[in-house]
Amino acid sequence: MKKSLTLIAIACLFVIACKSPQAGSSSNHEYTNALVNESSPYLLQHAHNPVNWYPWGKEALEKAKAEDKLIIISIGYAACHWCHVMEHESFEDSLVAAVMNEHFVSIKVDREERPDVDDVYMTACQLASGGGCGWPLNAIALPDSRPVWAGTYFPKKKWIEVLEYFKKAKEEDKENLEKYADQLEDGIKNTDNITFNGADQNFSEVALAEWMNSFAENADTKKGGIRRKAPKFPMPAAWELGLKWNHYKPDADVMKATSVMLDNMANGGIYDHLGGGFARYSVDDEWHVPHFEKMLYDNGQLVSLYSHAYQATKNPLYKKTVEETLEYIKREMTDASGGFYSSLDADSEGEEGKFYVWTKEEIVAALGESPMTEQFNAFYDVSKKGNWEHGKNVLRRQKTTAEVAKKFSVSEEALLKNIASAKSKLMATRDKRVRPGLDDKVLTAWNGLMLTGYCDAYRAFGNEDFRQIAIKNGEFLVKNMMQSDGRLNRNYKDGKSVINAFLDDYAAAANAFVALYEITFDEKWLDHGTKLLDYAITHFKDEKTGMFFYTSDQDEGLIARKMELPDNVIPGSNSMMARALFALGTYQYKPEWKEMSTQMLHNMQSKFGEGGEAAFYANWLQLMLDQVNPPYEVAIMGDDSEKLRKEISTEFIPNAFLLGGTAEGNLELLKDKLLEGETRIYVCQNKVCKFPVSEVKKALEMF
Repeated sequence: MKKSLTLIAIACLFVIACKSPQAGSSSNHEYTNALVNESSPYLLQHAHNPVNWYPWGKEALEKAKAEDKLIIISIGYAACHWCHVMEHESFEDSLVAAVMNEHFVSIKVDREERPDVDDVYMTACQLASGGGCGWPLNAIALPDSRPVWAGTYFPKKKWIEVLEYFKKAKEEDKENLEKYADQLEDGIKNTDNITFNGADQNFSEVALAEWMNSFAENADTKKGGIRRKAPKFPMPAAWELGLKWNHYKPDADVMKATSVMLDNMANGGIYDHLGGGFARYSVDDEWHVPHFEKMLYDNGQLVSLYSHAYQATKNPLYKKTVEETLEYIKREMTDASGGFYSSLDADSEGEEGKFYVWTKEEIVAALGESPMTEQFNAFYDVSKKGNWEHGKNVLRRQKTTAEVAKKFSVSEEALLKNIASAKSKLMATRDKRVRPGLDDKVLTAWNGLMLTGYCDAYRAFGNEDFRQIAIKNGEFLVKNMMQSDGRLNRNYKDGKSVINAFLDDYAAAANAFVALYEITFDEKWLDHGTKLLDYAITHFKDEKTGMFFYTSDQDEGLIARKMELPDNVIPGSNSMMARALFALGTYQYKPEWKEMSTQMLHNMQSKFGEGGEAAFYANWLQLMLDQVNPPYEVAIMGDDSEKLRKEISTEFIPNAFLLGGTAEGNLELLKDKLLEGETRIYVCQNKVCKFPVSEVKKALEMF
């Protein structure tokens, strides 16, 4: 039995990336199931399938036990293309639904709302298949919710075979199913292998240099990104590490890898050259053809990354990339209340990328036959043959502005003016197309990442609009997601929030509130962040290891209470929490929090070289940089503190905490630093300050 299950898993599993329009009300639909009462756009997509879906919860799990039925746990998200494909092929088919309804209890999960559930069954998939898992994720579990198998997308015929196989196994080989569930359960519980490291701490620049050499060796210095064929993901934390390391210790190899990545992504097809913003990943190794879904978490982190890169290099491409991306977020991803939406679908009219790609004929029809049109097509690699499939073109930059200007014998200024005019006209044309589906739920963790992005962009460029949007989002989170005791909600849509927050929500929000303090000097943001960490320490911390569980002790338990340790496309929640403890421990003068952060880093140290992939611990390594080179506390006090704060913020200073204002307030680090009638900058380390100065230029010389 075990061998058969494993063979099915290996034969059927492969990485698939993933879609969904929202369902309407129950009227005028042949079928309606329990998902109709949910708020998640992904769950609502399936509310009128003939499959008798349930949301994850007590009702479905008790039904499975009461009726002694296997459980189908199908997990996806609203922007997932292959989720949508499988829905059309199988879940909208009444014959497939009949088998599922008779022999199984079927549960639909939005992985963005319930990442805890997703983690358990994704781990089961990886254990069953040896890797190669993605979404949609489809797991089969015993009536007690322990998985016996998991896979990804299946065509209708193969899915029916899977259903029939497990239906028969339940009837004829239940004992082996139980054994396999025991094995998977043990594997799931043992994946987060971390122990308390009580040895002397030995953070050193030598060890960091070794890991950074590994980082540079694994980077693609020609096309950008982590060296692999395809697909390629942005991994923003990795390149933040590159920028930060180069600041501490100038490193030509690391900086080259970082610059190549930033340039090729901003010029590639993964970037939306008309509307701004980045897609989730590139299906090739050249950032040419994106998987067209746009996720808030990517764009929030990439705004931070490109803002920091601009501070470090003053490259105008990075400024343009940030400004266009934030215009997209403001235009398409921001609720009137100040919350940020989750994602845009890859598909429109049932076709992936249709909203974004162009034939040459479509561009000529929109712009007319003119030199401007020819220049635009040369500028963005548009041809009659197409640079993608079926004569379609993904807009991308392969030639420099100077090369295109020379080809048409025009000045660069005249060329860019024509390109801007053409883009405006094509945007107007594109806006008439059927738009991709919008997932308009608000997630706390992802909002924290986008809020931080706005703060970083404000620091780099001084655009007051960025600061006001950041403040409004911070106020939204406090009003709608945060309770008086510091507890957070995970999700928000249509005035309703029903899910208790997870560790990444607390960590991302706390870090965002620190960022808000640094652009406002309003201590209430530090107080909000402190309250979040107090709650997280009480309800998430594992006293044995000093690390944090992903779920709180207030949540109903799953088959395993897991921890999130490495970093990935989003930094892991433990590394985000460790950095929040370090930052707020510094601001609020809580040495015990800084010690907690240091211990967490020490616990993780042995993992950093595993597989030679320092990029997958990039956020941890940024924290280690702060241990090896303790950051400066830069206090700006006096009537002109706002002016000097804005001036110093334009510089890339990743090794500094900014604080100050026109009054001393309650921070220990500001005590006795206000001089009447003067504005002074104090550059300090561990509360030991150098002689105060009144000019930013002189302060920068002290770093």
